[in-house]
Amino acid sequence: MDKSVQSTWDQAQKNANADYMAKRRIVIDPITRLEGHGKIDIFLNKTGDVDRAYFQVPELRGFEVFSLGRPAEDMPQITSRICGVCPTAHHMAATKALDDLYKVEPTSAAKKVRELVYNAFMLEDHALHVYILGGPDFIVGPDAPPELRNVVGVIQKVGVDVGKQVISMRRRIRELIAYVGGKVIHPVLGLPGGVAKGIAKEDLAGLQELAKDCVEFAKFTLQIFHDIVLKNEEYVKLITSEYYTHRTYYMGLMDENNKVNFYDGKIRVVDPDGKPLSEFRAQEYLDHVQEHVESWSYVKFCYLKEVGWKGFVDGADSGIYAVAPLARLNASEGMATPLAQKAYEEFFEVLGGKPVHHTLANHWARVVEMLYAAERMQELLNDPEITSKDLRNIPTEKPSVGMGVVEAPRGTLFHHFETDDNGILTKVNLIVATQNNAARMALSVEAAAKGLIKKGEVNEGLLNKVEMAFRAYDPCHACASHSLPGKMPLIAYIRNAEGEILQELRR
Repeated sequence: MDKSVQSTWDQAQKNANADYMAKRRIVIDPITRLEGHGKIDIFLNKTGDVDRAYFQVPELRGFEVFSLGRPAEDMPQITSRICGVCPTAHHMAATKALDDLYKVEPTSAAKKVRELVYNAFMLEDHALHVYILGGPDFIVGPDAPPELRNVVGVIQKVGVDVGKQVISMRRRIRELIAYVGGKVIHPVLGLPGGVAKGIAKEDLAGLQELAKDCVEFAKFTLQIFHDIVLKNEEYVKLITSEYYTHRTYYMGLMDENNKVNFYDGKIRVVDPDGKPLSEFRAQEYLDHVQEHVESWSYVKFCYLKEVGWKGFVDGADSGIYAVAPLARLNASEGMATPLAQKAYEEFFEVLGGKPVHHTLANHWARVVEMLYAAERMQELLNDPEITSKDLRNIPTEKPSVGMGVVEAPRGTLFHHFETDDNGILTKVNLIVATQNNAARMALSVEAAAKGLIKKGEVNEGLLNKVEMAFRAYDPCHACASHSLPGKMPLIAYIRNAEGEILQELRR
């Protein structure tokens, strides 16, 4: 064949293939209103229905590698840099891992100061998601124009005065975190065996007033959820629809009475029928949690070791599990404070009893947890020991291995450090909340895409509803992405002066 004819033929083939793929492939890139970066790839079959949908995380994290060789006591400061949204969670998990590493028990007052800061952080972070990240899908509406599905649209809907109240409340809570933690974004509070700063008696009254206002703020948020979401039949149908429902296992940190606790306790797992499967300490997490790798994402997919990996399927035979607000409520036997307990009981009564498998119910569970966090802040600030100056036990043991766990807003967070005799890190493993949820999120995105996209008909509102399937988990991909052995998605194109690609190099 003549070269010019061959060239024309090849170009026609390329154009035909590109046109064919454009009709069969839908890409949402970047996905929005989350921490970190991600994209959704949806592939349609010949009839225009969804064949497969992939929830991909293309960003890279290397904290487990580049912290090696550093002193272990740097980890509460290093790991808080992983994420600008949940630095306090990483700071606290790392601090607890240092307690374990140096075999030192914090003083009772230090534990209470830590728990106070941690509950303030949980309340503020949950409010961020309710009003700014996930909330716009309900407050403004899932089919609203994208330029309105944000905090500006929320303020237009609920009014400027409510908007001012939300912003003011978050600012005041963050000031409390900064007061004790030194800084709100990258706190410097935690030390092995205690904390660097306590509560001054002269400041206590002001903080108690803040905690009282926090409880009112959480009650106000629950009322908004009732008025805007629960009174809207279409929203309730959306929340309980099969597109957003998976029967999986659930995991959460519990106190000695199996009530939700964000700071300390044992990890409890229940099966898809709500029956207890296992309970374990942070130091035993490797006996229960395993990671699975897929070639199309930097996130590792956690599953329950005792059940096993059976692919991206739900059910009792699949080790896929969930963490985060809905999972915590499902794994628990209640809330440890009165208002939160009342809201917890209403949650399960309205949604048909335990466990609730509807992914979008995470939004409601998050508001229930806001109540608990606010009430727990009030309890701690009314405890006479909160102003004690007995803030630290000095470590005396040689370090070797330490593990710590907390509940981040978006789920269970494990830190695992190993060192030499001088406390220099030789191994670091971080299992973060979004990794725990990664497999279930992949299920959710694919189920929503298959349920909502039919015969190739797609619009912006439908694609937003596909995004709602992951947004309910409040994922943090900056935290969750792991480096697979030595690979990153680097592609270099070498072009001539006319812009034609001469060579493609991949790493």
